[in-house]
Amino acid sequence: MSQSGTITNSDKLGSTALRFDIVAGLTAAAVVLPKAMAYATVAGLPVEIGLYTAFIPMAVYALLGSSRVLSVSSTATLAILTATQLGMVVPDGDPAKLVTATATLAALVGAMLLLARLLKLGFVANFISTPVLTGFKAGIGLVIVLDQVPKLLGVHITKQGFFVDVLSVAHHIPDTSLMTLAVAVATFAVLIAMERLWPHSPAPLVAVGGAITASWFFGLKALGVSTVGLIPQGFPSLTLPDLALIGQLAPGALGIALMSFTETIAAGRAFARPGEPPIDANRELVATGAGNLGGALFGAMPAGGGTSQTAVVRAVGGQSQKASLVTAGTALATMLLLAPILGFMPNATLAAVVIYYSVGLIQPAEFRAIRGVRTMEFRWALIACAGVLLLGTLKGIVVAIIVSMIGLASQTAHPRVSVIGRKRGADVLRPVSPEHPDDETFEGLLIVRPEGRLYFVNAQDVAEQIDALVMQHMPRVLALDMSRVPDIEYSALLALMEGEKRATERGAVVWLMGLNPGVLEVVRHAGLDQRLGRERMLFNAREAIERYQALRAADGVTTTATAS
Repeated sequence: MSQSGTITNSDKLGSTALRFDIVAGLTAAAVVLPKAMAYATVAGLPVEIGLYTAFIPMAVYALLGSSRVLSVSSTATLAILTATQLGMVVPDGDPAKLVTATATLAALVGAMLLLARLLKLGFVANFISTPVLTGFKAGIGLVIVLDQVPKLLGVHITKQGFFVDVLSVAHHIPDTSLMTLAVAVATFAVLIAMERLWPHSPAPLVAVGGAITASWFFGLKALGVSTVGLIPQGFPSLTLPDLALIGQLAPGALGIALMSFTETIAAGRAFARPGEPPIDANRELVATGAGNLGGALFGAMPAGGGTSQTAVVRAVGGQSQKASLVTAGTALATMLLLAPILGFMPNATLAAVVIYYSVGLIQPAEFRAIRGVRTMEFRWALIACAGVLLLGTLKGIVVAIIVSMIGLASQTAHPRVSVIGRKRGADVLRPVSPEHPDDETFEGLLIVRPEGRLYFVNAQDVAEQIDALVMQHMPRVLALDMSRVPDIEYSALLALMEGEKRATERGAVVWLMGLNPGVLEVVRHAGLDQRLGRERMLFNAREAIERYQALRAADGVTTTATAS
């Protein structure tokens, strides 16, 4: 209120925004909490761990993050990666050891994210290309779905690898518990119907609530339907990491940290609106790092930004991180008040929720779109997907990163090197091509223009292309137009200097032109400018043409322009 006691427009706007945030936070909680509990089971953890993850990391991010609406808890990808790591260090599934290992893993993830911030490594989120990420997530989605199918059927299999597990599930189909399958089918029906008729609705809450009610009323556990069982009620207890596990968990924690940050940045950017503050990658590292560290102390699993839950917040009008604070508060209230009721929840219902929301990771349309644009990137996506299925999730991350790096290198390994001509009758310089057969070139002058950053991967290829052009044209002057080269690495610089020597030995004089300030500084540090002299360091290709014509005129030779 203003000093005069009247309600101002800003007060009204603030009240409206708060109302929207409360509604968005409660709606998001109805979606997030059932999914968080389901993802905890994916990781092989008790369902209450999911509630802890939707409480501490979400609240910490709400206070520190740069996105106005990003909702942070566990995700399907992080859950399956966590499962891989926990299965490695706690193969017997001992509950007490699992809790300690989870805290250690989350603490390592948080510490790595904070360390990345200190080292200003926010750009690392861009290391995995979109096609590779598409393939990686598809592989993760397939692994999660297969992991949950036995729970839908009420059977148990010994996990031995994706393709062996597919055969094992098929072998156990005759042992299916029809009652368990009926619960799963009913859950799917509720989820599908509500999402289609009422997008972004609290469908998981309705499905889980209905299953809990049916489980209690009909006594489903006595009928052979597995349920969650006893859930501790109250605030999570303090859990300290086990330093002895750091060596075993560190490699996996690095992969999880990378995926947490990648998913967080992607979700934050996807839901940022014009006029809102831009997503600050380094601030996101602090927010997610602190969230994971805080969550680790209270038994939470690794967390990151979630796309689907953020979509709910945005769809119902969330305006700020107050919505996430409301969601976190709802998670706390659930832990304190509703834990005994959640024990009636059928595991088949949780499995159905996991499958329903994990299938979205598998996007055939994205594969088709990638293939329609570039076949090479389509192959990268397939390789990343196959890496997850054949090698496992952690090694799948390594495969995804390696494929991205190889893809980047392959794209820059063969940069274009063009011979430059002049459009007849106009002051227009452009690459010589069959499309412009009338363009002029100048007898004795070869203007060559490489394009892109020159570094150790492509230095030899560029040198060979230029050597081939020199051998073909045998010019008096080789003019290298560097205007399209933003940077030159040391290996490429050495190749350039060696190329200058070879051209000189063949009777050609080398000129350099169009160097940007960064490339010019490198050339000067190497002393190449001293070797060439000022007369061979030119401003641009036009100056090179004028200088060449002037030199030839001074020698009494008329420079003829010929069609390319």
